[in-house]
This record gives sequence, structure tokens and C-alpha cells, in this order.
Amino acid sequence: MRKTVLIITYYWPPAGGPGVQRWLKFVKYLPTYGVKPIVYCPENPSYPIVDEQLLVEVPEGVEVVKHPIKEPYGWASMLGKKRSQSISSGVIPNAKRQSLIDKLLLFVRGNFFIPDARKDWVKPSVAFLKEFLSTRHIDTIITTGPPHSLHLIGMQLKEALGVKWIADFRDPWTTIGYHKKLKLTKSAERKHLQLESKVLQSADYLVVTSYKTQEEFQAKTQVPIKVITNGYDVYHLPPQEKDSQFTIAHIGSLLSDRNPKQLWEALYELTQEHPEFASLFRLKLIGVVSEAIIDQLNAIGLMPYVELVGYVGHTDAIAAQQQSRILLLIEIDSEETKGIIPGKLFEYMSSETPILAVGPEGSDVEQLIKTTNTGCYFGYNDKALIKSQILSYFEAYKANTLETHPIGLQQYSRQQLTKALTDLL
Repeated sequence: MRKTVLIITYYWPPAGGPGVQRWLKFVKYLPTYGVKPIVYCPENPSYPIVDEQLLVEVPEGVEVVKHPIKEPYGWASMLGKKRSQSISSGVIPNAKRQSLIDKLLLFVRGNFFIPDARKDWVKPSVAFLKEFLSTRHIDTIITTGPPHSLHLIGMQLKEALGVKWIADFRDPWTTIGYHKKLKLTKSAERKHLQLESKVLQSADYLVVTSYKTQEEFQAKTQVPIKVITNGYDVYHLPPQEKDSQFTIAHIGSLLSDRNPKQLWEALYELTQEHPEFASLFRLKLIGVVSEAIIDQLNAIGLMPYVELVGYVGHTDAIAAQQQSRILLLIEIDSEETKGIIPGKLFEYMSSETPILAVGPEGSDVEQLIKTTNTGCYFGYNDKALIKSQILSYFEAYKANTLETHPIGLQQYSRQQLTKALTDLL
């Protein structure tokens, strides 16, 4: 190996969800390019989602160093375990549905735990890693957030030891959608902005997952910024048979604000106007679904066609992508989410299943879907167009011609993306 790099991450198997997969795959492929990864993560984390299936994907022989962490979600769960877990995973109840406990948890989370609830891991981690790095020939560290408190570990290690530090932002910091929902005081908001600025100015290199985040950060710092998106990997699963019904599947968390009413109305109208569509159509929601979404589906009359599957492991999610007839991708309709590229998009694109995406106009997701020829993208108010496209997909499904013809996907393979990362190292 030519080089050893320390990766500081909160999410590591058996953590579930998309946050863990980015660096799990980098760690898998870094040795291919002569880089030895060492992973530093919490010994006793409070993961909102656990996926035991990801444990088998940890490369054999990789060194994983762990250190205890103290988190507030233990005592917060006494006020409501389900709600504290939801908030810790970014699933924030709609303002109209928030109880006094919800509001209290959000206020405490936003104003007493800056930048996030893992901030108390910074000081002990810096002390531990100073000693650890003194015994190893490691001159480069990488921090990945959220949680963005981990970037404070990198910043302090650079200040103390002079190591090269790369800060990887899987999501933005102060412009991420849920940030404004944390009921921040003006003082807390200033502190978030100050910490963000210090991190962006102090790192040797910044890595982001979208082009709009790159544009945002370029206005805040002169530090070099590289876009390395999330991607897809090759999974050796048995061949998956397509569902016999016309299934439209959404895989992943469906937050309260990911609620395109006109999409739901279009689907309901198709069930009323086309009896054959009604007899064959199923909407499969695989993952955590907010109560606000379920209420909306009930109000429109779509629930008889809905299958609530709940959370499944990553391997099962990959299988579901290949079995479904259409894959549904929904993003919040806001300026802040135009630069959010969900990790699952790349797995969607490689699944050979058409994508039906709904989100803000002019987003990075829209551009990716169009340039790769992997589906169709619509705005929240494009009901007539959405309805027409779904009917077109349905006719192709009946004719057994529903398929995709992707263009240029190889650049988004996890191995190719890891090669881009090694260029920084």
C-alpha cells in the first residue's frame, strides 16, 4: 500500500440507511488503488435504523477503531422513543402535527446541541485520535457528515497535528431542509453559521455529493471543492422476477414534506377512469412513511391500492428495485433541495427499472435522470403530464416492453467514484 488514510464517520454497519453506504463502498475499493483505509467510528452509537445485512459488506481485514460516545437520545427517548428516533434520523413531524414534546425536542436539539446531538464526541475523539495518530504513519484524515460535528474533529486534529484534512459533505449544513425546522434562536443560528464557515475555510479539500452544493460552498470559501456523487455497486443477487402487478415502488423514507398531492391525485384518477389499471396497480411504500403522507393518501382515496411494507434491509431493497415495474423518487419541492441527490437514485438507475421522479424544477436529480436516460422527471404541479406518463408506462407494461436504455452509467459506479477520491489522496 502506498498510503494510509483515517476515515472518521458516525455511520458504519450495522447502521442502516444511505449514510453508511457511501464510505462502506469507498473502504471496499480504496485498496484497489493502493490506499489502506482505517475507519474510526463510535463504539456504542444510537442508530435510528439498523441493517444487519450491511455487516457482510464490510471488507475482510479492514481495521475499524472504535471509541465510546455519549448521546442525548437515550434520555430524550423517555419523552417519546418513537419521536426521538424520528428526529435523530431527520424525519421531523409537520408543524401542524407537532405536539408540545415534539416542539421541546426540536428546540433542545437545535439550540443546545450545536451543530448536532453528537457534539460531545468531539473532545474525547480528538484526545483519543491524537494518541492514535502518534503511533501510525497517517498524514491524511477524512471526516464525513452529517453529523457535521465530525468535521470539528478533523479541524482540531489538523490544528494540533498538521495532518491533511478532507471534509466530505454528504448533505449541506445550514441549508439542508430540516435545519430551519429546528426552532433556532438567533444566537444558535449565528453559531451554526460560524462553525460552518470555519470548517469550510479550514479544510484542505472539500468533497460534496452534488453540483448545487458545490456552487453554494464556492460562494463561502476558496478551498478547492470536488463533486463525488454517491453511486451504485454490483450486487450478485439471484435473477429477480418482475412483479406480476403494475407496481410503482417508493423505496426509502417518505418524509412529511415529500408529499406531491397532484401525483397522488393522478394515480387515483387513473384507478377511476381505467378499470384495468385499478385491477393491476399497486403503490408499494418500502421504508418509513410519515403519518402526514398516509393521511393524504387516505383523504384522496388511494389507500386501497397502497401496500405499506416498512423498512427492509439493503439487499432486500436492491431486490425490490429490480422486481418493481416503476421506481418512484420524490424530493421536497423547495430551493434548498435542488442540490440533494439521494443515494438511492444511482441504484435506481442501475436497476433497469424506469424512474418516475417528482421534485423541484432545475434540480441536479432532474439533470441526472435526463442525461442517463433512466426515467422521467416532473414538477409538483405537472399532474396532466404525470398522469399521461404513468398511463404510457402502464401500456408498455401490458405489452411487456417496459424497460430502460441507460446512457453513461459507468461513471457512477462505486469503483469509478473511488478512483476519483484517490486523485485527492
